[in-house]
Parts: sequence; C-alpha cells; structure tokens
Amino acid sequence: MVSTMTPAKTSQKDAADNDAAGDHGAAGTGANGAADAKGASVVVNAIAVLRTFSAEEPLLGVTEIAGRVGMHKSSVSRILATLEQEGLVERDPETRRFRLGLGLIAVAGPLLAEMDERRVAYPVLRRLTEQTGETSALMLWNGDEAICVEQIASPHQIKHTTPLGARYRDAMSASVQVFLAHQPAERVRELLRSGAVTFPGMDDAGLAAYEARLGEVAGRGWAGNYGESSMDEVGVAAPAYDHRGDITAVVLIPAPRFRVSRERLEDLGEACMAAAAQVTTRLGGRSPQ
Repeated sequence: MVSTMTPAKTSQKDAADNDAAGDHGAAGTGANGAADAKGASVVVNAIAVLRTFSAEEPLLGVTEIAGRVGMHKSSVSRILATLEQEGLVERDPETRRFRLGLGLIAVAGPLLAEMDERRVAYPVLRRLTEQTGETSALMLWNGDEAICVEQIASPHQIKHTTPLGARYRDAMSASVQVFLAHQPAERVRELLRSGAVTFPGMDDAGLAAYEARLGEVAGRGWAGNYGESSMDEVGVAAPAYDHRGDITAVVLIPAPRFRVSRERLEDLGEACMAAAAQVTTRLGGRSPQ
C-alpha cells in the first residue's frame, strides 16, 4: 500500500525526507525504487495470470492458476479481481471459474487493425475456405512460436479451428515448419535444443532428419503435418513474403484427419501455396530467388 500526503501539511522535515527518497529513487533504490520494482512485479504477475488461459483450457479456477504461476491464491484472487473490473477476464456464472474477457479485444484491436498482413489476407482466406471447405488461418512468427492473427472457420459441422491468439511451438506443426524453414540452421538448432520449439526426436539423427525435412519444405513451397502433432488433425501451410523477399506470414489450413487422404493433403498444400502467393502479391512482396 502506498500512503499519500496533502502538500499543505508537509513539514520541512518531511519534504527533506521526500527529497532524499527521490534521490535514492533516481539511483534505483530507496522508497521510490522499491515502489517501481513492486509495480513492475504486479504487472508481470498479471501478465502471467492472463497467459495461463488457452484455447484448450479457456476456463480456470483460482487454485489452478495459482499452481501454474507459482503464486499464493490470495495474490491471484486480487489480480483476477482487478482484471475482472477492467473487463480483461470474466467469471463464468455457473462454475465461478474465470475466462478471458472481451476487454482484451479492445486492447488488441488497434494492433490487429494496423496489421497489413491481416487486412490483406482476409479476402484471400475467405476464398480459400470457400474453395477447400476447410478452415484457413493467417499465422505470424513471434521469434519462437507461430501465432494466429486471422481465421475463417470451415462451414462443416466437424472442423478444426485455429482461434485468434492461438500459439504453436510444436516442431511438426505445419506453420512452425514453414517459419523454421526460413530460419538459419543455427537458429533452428538453438530453438530445438533449448526446448523453445518442442521436438521429441532430439538426437543427432532426429535433428538431421528434421533439417532435411525443412529443406524439402523450402524447396516444395509448403509444409504438411499428417497427424504428427495431433492424431486427429492434419495441416498444410505456405509462406507469404514482403517486398524484400523475407517471410512475413504463413497461410495455414487445418482439417480433421478423417476427411483428408494423403492425395487430398497434396491438393490442400497446392491450394494453400496459391493463396499464400496471392497474399504476397497483395502485400507488394516477392518470392525469394
């Protein structure tokens, strides 16, 4: 708790003490420095709480969240109360557990609206879903993960979707394969060895095979994932490029495995690659030579 004092009642001694504290704060220590550090810690903890929610687990209780972020339940409850007040989380009326709130859309809206890739890709994704009957999505790279920033859901009752904000770090994910195929070999090894990108076959032979696979992805122009990261799902992905010829986004098609034969996977890969080429053109980009 931070106490406040009315200026009219501040004595000379108090003013001197405040000046001294301010001097210490400028050096990163003392009362002001401690308050700044505490404030930063609160922000970090609040972000950690928000990041515990996922598409797979949209509803979480206080005890679950506390266990995942390593904080006391009372601290998590206070953070959730503040986030709920701001509309960033909301409480399920039946279970009393929490989910992300619509207030987050207001926060992220300006960023999403300014994304050229998202705006340019939207009509292309709509046509791709109409053409294939499957979900289409646009993925961006965040340094060590692929993040969904746009999606057009399949009209089928049974479908696979990629919710906005979904993050993919599995090395076998089609979108991750495409992004890694455009990374330097040393960077790929670093991501795999550190566990930032999950890869089950992390030995010399497995790494060599995966690097060869990335070479094939780069040469063919699209990546496939036939139930390798999830038994009941397949995916194909292809890159879109900016004016420098650098990868800027990936077009992804996820679909239920039962509906996609190996031959159909090839067709989806070709359709995905054609859609990604349209995004590249609309961005004023060019494919690398």
